[in-house]
Amino acid sequence: MCPGGFVVPATTETGRVVVNGMSLSRRDSPYANSGIVVQLEPEDWCGPIGDLWGWGELLARASALGAELGPGASGELPTTPADDPLFGVRLQLALESVAAHLGGGANKAPCQRADLAAEDVRRSVPERPTSYRPGVTPCDLHELLPPGMRERVVAALRDFDRRLPGFASERGQILGVESRTSSPVRIARDPETLESAVLGLHPCGEGAGYAGGIVSAALDGRRVAAAIARRLAPS
Repeated sequence: MCPGGFVVPATTETGRVVVNGMSLSRRDSPYANSGIVVQLEPEDWCGPIGDLWGWGELLARASALGAELGPGASGELPTTPADDPLFGVRLQLALESVAAHLGGGANKAPCQRADLAAEDVRRSVPERPTSYRPGVTPCDLHELLPPGMRERVVAALRDFDRRLPGFASERGQILGVESRTSSPVRIARDPETLESAVLGLHPCGEGAGYAGGIVSAALDGRRVAAAIARRLAPS
């Protein structure tokens, strides 16, 4: 949650839209923003489970837009994560490409009013004032997110609005996509020592695929530090 914050562009390549959030130290912006994270495990993009999430349709849409997703990305879903360890990257790129298309260019982000998103309706309305400087383009979540992701975002909006009345009101907007909350690739490590196959290398935090935010990254860093301390302690 960024009180007095801004939604900012975070893409690194043309033809894709990625957003993120930040606050200046004074937190005196009239806006606030927060991210909704849909957790994905590698098994969620494979075989019949992946079909239920809707990944095949997403990849087909992105490929039709000319997105470069890598070999085999528009074909069948892998049976196991080991069949295509980089498949999560392909899904990430596909989401970013579809978001750019719906935004309409110039790094504009697709958006839907929060109350309409929470109602899961296929309707967009003119956008409200936004902290996102490149601008936004009205759409609906059905156009942007595959079914598995959309259902979870809608459920989260409704739950947040029960806990914090007004969270999913007509005054808020949903912008997409923040697709780089954590790495779509996980560097393998021993479950006990937390060390990789490379001696002395301990993959840790978001970049290594073991966290999905500031707090979880800090906790994973603490676990790794404790594992290293145990290894270095005199026997």
